[in-house]
Amino acid sequence: MPRTKVLIVEDDNSLANVLQYNLEQSGYNVTVSHDGQDAINQARLKLPDIILLDVMIPVIDGIEVCKRLRAIPETQNAVIIMQTAKSEESDQLVGFNVGADDYVVKPFSVKILMERIKTLDRRRKRQISFENEIVSSGGIAIDRLKHRVTVNEEPVDLTPSEFRLLETLIRQPGRAFDRSELIDAALGEDTLVLERTIDVHIRSLRKKLGSVADAIQTVRGVGYRFRESRANETVS
Repeated sequence: MPRTKVLIVEDDNSLANVLQYNLEQSGYNVTVSHDGQDAINQARLKLPDIILLDVMIPVIDGIEVCKRLRAIPETQNAVIIMQTAKSEESDQLVGFNVGADDYVVKPFSVKILMERIKTLDRRRKRQISFENEIVSSGGIAIDRLKHRVTVNEEPVDLTPSEFRLLETLIRQPGRAFDRSELIDAALGEDTLVLERTIDVHIRSLRKKLGSVADAIQTVRGVGYRFRESRANETVS
């Protein structure tokens, strides 16, 4: 099973760094965002499994971010843990009413929070262990749990970067991704490469996709997208 992806949404840099360190030490794949709008953008790009969402964040507050993420098909099933300095019961009820799975009040023990994350992650994995997390469209099928891709039911051997790139595109057909977004999704946000590097990955990916290579379209002046006309995808 692939590493669990966690998005930390926290405007306190020191706390975000502590959480990131502890999560990465425990084997999680971590992304950090410091405001609500970027959090929504990162969630749609990275498709995190778990989101640690602070309520008092700039641009868009955590309550509104939670509502929007629950309204987006790609992120509606993510586990959302809200964190805030507010401790009134009414504040917690607001969080749960907009779709939070859990709620922690600052200051909190990082060790206790880590245990809660692990518990929710085990519950999430048990739920999907009875399902095949498969996305298919236009003859292309991605099985994320088995890390396998097929084209017209024939297996295709992709590199990890190509797999992540294809998964990012196919899950949001019609959306134009710029090259920097695809670098973040496929290679990691800390990777220092030229934006044109993603073109090399796309060429290699198209070659391996063969007869369905045209599913990946070039968006002039922007980047790439997965053909929307192939958007009859199924997720099971």
